[in-house]
Amino acid sequence: MPIKKYFFTGLMVWLPLAITLWVLNWLLQTLDGVSHSLLAGLTAVTSDATGNAIVRALAVPGVGIAVVLLFVIVTGALVSNVAGRWWLKQWDHLITRIPVFRSVYNSVKKVSDTLFSSNGNAFRTALLVQFPAPGRWTIAFQTGEPTGEVARHLGEGFISVYVPTTPNPTGGYFLVLPRSEVIELEMSVDEALTYVLSMGAVAPTDHTAP
Repeated sequence: MPIKKYFFTGLMVWLPLAITLWVLNWLLQTLDGVSHSLLAGLTAVTSDATGNAIVRALAVPGVGIAVVLLFVIVTGALVSNVAGRWWLKQWDHLITRIPVFRSVYNSVKKVSDTLFSSNGNAFRTALLVQFPAPGRWTIAFQTGEPTGEVARHLGEGFISVYVPTTPNPTGGYFLVLPRSEVIELEMSVDEALTYVLSMGAVAPTDHTAP
């Protein structure tokens, strides 16, 4: 039926844009909410005139986003020098002395340090692994190598991988596999992620082709 065909064709055109706008809108609202909370606290400790000026500034669309982005950039610049790293170490020491809170903070910090470190290897290599059973292959991403007690039990020659689910890649499975049982792919992480999100409909470029 032509109408049904036209509907799905049009949907394929607009759906990526709609999802992109939805994600950006969620991100902007989150940043605005964070900045409003920070600046609202600031108005509570300032004079009435200053507080009113801050409230008026908050009413301008996009100001909250700009404040959060500027705050993050300034923080990054400050902790990039020796004095800033010393203050960051003192902050971490203070946070890790708070019961319960320190467990969550330490876990999140270790993950963020691993993922966003320029020297790390997490999510920089796409792999082909057999999952959930031998002979069934799927896309995965290398997240590192086993360390500590896990490495002592398994020995050498193993890698840590993350197998994302489709169509929501934020859920998945963490596996420790022998390096000999995985295939390292030439495709970029972006191409591999697109391949997963499209459920194989969008094939990546064959980088090994002549």
